[in-house]
Amino acid sequence: MNKLEAFGHIAALAIRGDLVFPTSVNAALRVQLALDDPECPMEEAIKLVLAEPQLAARTVALSNSAMFSRAGGPPVTNVRAAIMRVGYQNLFALAAAMVVRAFGAKIVDPELRTKAEQLWDHTIHVACLSRIIARDITGVNVDTALFAAIVHEVGGFYLLSRADEFPGLLEPDPENWQPASEEIITREVMHKLGIPEAVATAIEGLRGAFISIPPESLLDTLLLANHFAPVASPLANPEQDAAPHEETVLDLFIDQEKLDRMLAESADDAASMSAALLV
Repeated sequence: MNKLEAFGHIAALAIRGDLVFPTSVNAALRVQLALDDPECPMEEAIKLVLAEPQLAARTVALSNSAMFSRAGGPPVTNVRAAIMRVGYQNLFALAAAMVVRAFGAKIVDPELRTKAEQLWDHTIHVACLSRIIARDITGVNVDTALFAAIVHEVGGFYLLSRADEFPGLLEPDPENWQPASEEIITREVMHKLGIPEAVATAIEGLRGAFISIPPESLLDTLLLANHFAPVASPLANPEQDAAPHEETVLDLFIDQEKLDRMLAESADDAASMSAALLV
């Protein structure tokens, strides 16, 4: 099966809703579904998190990471305090991160696993940068920016998780028809995962988009974070994925000193967040 046939087959399955998810995804999806309700009682959230040992450990670890413990408070040692510190939206994002990681965990081929690990590193850096860019530049909700960045490559993770079955996915794409198939697959995966429409729309708009002047949307936030992330996506095509704008335009609202400060902060956040998510 060549690359065209492989993508066509997976895209057709996706359109029919026939998506293959690791079994561990289902538990994280249950947590996401409950936490999507802002009125979810604290006791119910605690019960859900404790029912998933990995999620419980990662929630506590994340609450003690640099991203959430800058105020210098005492270390968190229990799930209740961890949820109160990170909040429901970030717990929702953490469950989404577990979904994304689960796709990579089932990959057997060493080359594919390397790509999945690089894609994960890229995702973490984009997530941490998105949070800072939302706070300092675009003004969008920082928790939404973090969540959107964590899931913005979920279609790529899904494709990598199926590439063991379809080796043709690794072949070159000289005719440049792959993006259309990727968009279909990403759209259906996000629908299956219940990604909110506003987030899904921003993610679908990433390919070939340019930032607004001034940048003020979730899409702008993701474009900037992807552009400045120190780790590139292994699935990116430099000839197809244009920069979000000329550097001289970016300089109008991000000078070098501000950029260096944001990159330093996001690097610290990425290191601590990555460690927390590997608990």
